[in-house]
Amino acid sequence: MSNFSKEQRVAFEEVLEAFDDALVVSKLVKVKRFDATELERSSNYVWRPVPYIGTSYAGTDQTANFQNYTQMSVPSVVNQSRSVPFQMSDTEMRDAIQEGRLKEAASQKLASDINLFLLQLISNQGTQFVKRAAAASGFDDVAAMAKIFNEQGIPMQGRKAVFAPGDWNGMVSNLQVASRSFGNDISDNALKNASIGQISSFSTFMLDYAQSKTAAAGGGGLTVSTTYTAGGAGNYWLPLNLQGSGGLSSNVDNRYQTITVSSTTNVVAGDAFTIANVFACHRITKQSTGALKTFRVISVPSSTTLVISPPLINRAGTSQAEQAYGNVVVSAQSGTAAIVFLNTVTGTQNPFFVDGAVELLAGTFNPPSDAGVSVMRASTSQGIEMVMMKGYDINTRQIKTRFDVFYGGVVLQPEMCGIAMFSQT
Repeated sequence: MSNFSKEQRVAFEEVLEAFDDALVVSKLVKVKRFDATELERSSNYVWRPVPYIGTSYAGTDQTANFQNYTQMSVPSVVNQSRSVPFQMSDTEMRDAIQEGRLKEAASQKLASDINLFLLQLISNQGTQFVKRAAAASGFDDVAAMAKIFNEQGIPMQGRKAVFAPGDWNGMVSNLQVASRSFGNDISDNALKNASIGQISSFSTFMLDYAQSKTAAAGGGGLTVSTTYTAGGAGNYWLPLNLQGSGGLSSNVDNRYQTITVSSTTNVVAGDAFTIANVFACHRITKQSTGALKTFRVISVPSSTTLVISPPLINRAGTSQAEQAYGNVVVSAQSGTAAIVFLNTVTGTQNPFFVDGAVELLAGTFNPPSDAGVSVMRASTSQGIEMVMMKGYDINTRQIKTRFDVFYGGVVLQPEMCGIAMFSQT
C-alpha cells in the first residue's frame, strides 16, 4: 500500500507529463525496451544484429560463389543513471507550491540530461560530415545532407535533421523570403513561426542548445597507408562476427577500427577527415559516389594510431564479407595517402540521421517499497521510466525526495548519421 496521498499522486502525474513534453530529441529516435531480468544477467549489455547486405554474381554457374554470410552485431548498454535529489523540512512542506516547483525543476533537468546525452552521442559518432563554407542559408544546406545520404543508399524515409539555434535562424531567414507571396505555406511558417518543416527529404527540428566542435589542430602532413592486403591486413577492416582463441569467442563491434597513421599530434576525438583516393560507395550497388568518404576520430590511443569510424572496408576485397559490407572504393591501393581534416573552424554541430540508426535504451531499476521509503514509478510515452522516492528522517525532520531515470543509447549505424558544420573555410 502506497503512502502517497491523492494530491501527491496528481502532482507526480503532472511532473511526469512535463518530463515527457520536454523530451525533444528522444522523440526523434527509436526507443528500445529490454527485459529487466535479462539486462541484469548480461550486466546491462545487449548485442543487436546489423542487417545483412546481399552479394550478387553474374553468370549461370555459381559453383564458386556459395559462401557463408557474416552477421555483424552492435553492443548496446544501459549505463546512464541520473538523479535529482532535494529535501524540505516538515514546516516547508506546508507550502505545496514550492514542492511542486522543485518537482518541475527535477523533471526538466532529467529531460535535459537525456536530450544532451543523445545529442552528444550522435554528434560524436555520426560519420557523415557535411562541410559548408558559408553560414546556414536554407534549402541548399539540407540538400547537401540529402545528397550524401542518397549517394550511399541511406533510406529515404524517416530522415531527420536537428539544428543549433543560430544555424536554424539562418535557414529560416532564407526560407521566409524565398518566393515570398501570400498563401505560401513555407514562407508563411518561416516568417510567423520560425519553422522550416519538411525540406529536401528531411524533417527538421530546432534545439535550444548545441554541441560545439573545435577546429582540427592535426598537422597538415598526416598520411595513412592505403596498400591493400587480402585478409584485412594493414589499414583495411575485415568484417567479423566472432573472434577469439582457445575455443572461446566473442562478438565483434564492426563500427570502429584502429588504423596506423604518420602522426597523431594534436588530433582529438571528434575530428572529421577524408583520405585521398578513398571514395564512398553505394552500400547496395557498390558503385563509387565520386565523393571522398568521410571519417570521424573516436579516440587517439597512441602517437601513431587512431580509432576511427566507420572502418575502411574495401569494396573490391577478396572475401564475401568485404564484398557485402564494403563502403569504400580506393583508386590507389598502394603507397600512402594524405589525410585532410574537415572541421577547420570551431563551430556548432548539427546532427542528422535516419530512423533506426540511433536508439534510446530504456532501463529499469527496482527500489524496495517496504524499506521505509515510499516509491512511485511511471513511464513516459516513449517508455523511459521515472521513479520518485520519498522518505522522512525523524532525526532532522527533513523529507528527502529524489527523482531517478536509468537509460542508455547506441548509434547502431554510424554511416546513417552525421553532422553539418557551417562557415568552414
